[in-house]
Amino acid sequence: MPVCLPQAAPTPPTMDEKMEDAAEEDWLQLRPVEPLPSQCCGSGCSPCVFDLYHQDLARWEAARASNDKSLLSGQQPQSCSSKLTPETFLAFRISAMERLTADTYHIRFALPENSQLGLQPGQHLILRGTVDDLEIQRAYTPISPANAKGYFDVLIKCYKTGLMSQYVEMWRVGDTAFWRGPFGSFFYQPNKHGELLMLAAGTGLAPMVPILQSITDNAEDETFVTLVCCFKTFEGIYLKTFLQEQARFWNVRTFFVLSQLEGHI
Repeated sequence: MPVCLPQAAPTPPTMDEKMEDAAEEDWLQLRPVEPLPSQCCGSGCSPCVFDLYHQDLARWEAARASNDKSLLSGQQPQSCSSKLTPETFLAFRISAMERLTADTYHIRFALPENSQLGLQPGQHLILRGTVDDLEIQRAYTPISPANAKGYFDVLIKCYKTGLMSQYVEMWRVGDTAFWRGPFGSFFYQPNKHGELLMLAAGTGLAPMVPILQSITDNAEDETFVTLVCCFKTFEGIYLKTFLQEQARFWNVRTFFVLSQLEGHI
């Protein structure tokens, strides 16, 4: 008849083992979280949010192997400074919002101490938003002059099914939004070309605005610009006053192509 021998009681963990387990848990909590696909704006930015993740992961692995948490100090905290970097999101306060059409907003963000954003005309930023605990990122080009002091402006169109649109429509003056950048390797050079043809549809006008203004602000820039803007209706044209002012310059022509003519010629 088989004999059942009593099993030895499990040995309780020693103090050293408990400390090792606690230390391991601390390291796991510090491990960078891999971004979701929604956190990539799809604009080909460098560094991409996934590039930043792999950089942080490599830093974390090196720190863990050396058991030295000071090596993680390269991960910079979020800041309210106006010093932009492509790697770190910075907080900017909304100082004004204007609804241009039923679905498009002109939004102004404040910069501290009358500082400048530091973008070249036509470069863009990445906006981070959160909807239903899902982080999303999208690219937008500021429409304010490159030398604007104390603020920068963006033009954002909202879509019924857009996740970032839901986030933007919750904004109110005084709220804070997070941006990083700049991105974009196209740099306009005065007088490099005799003539520029700009084609823009809807909010695609945004990258053209700072480039156009940099040309007309520079009396020595003799580049001739033809701007063709496409909109549904005359009432839906963005930045009419700005475009009318630009059209008064000798070297600027503007044309509007409307898909839904409503009594305007």
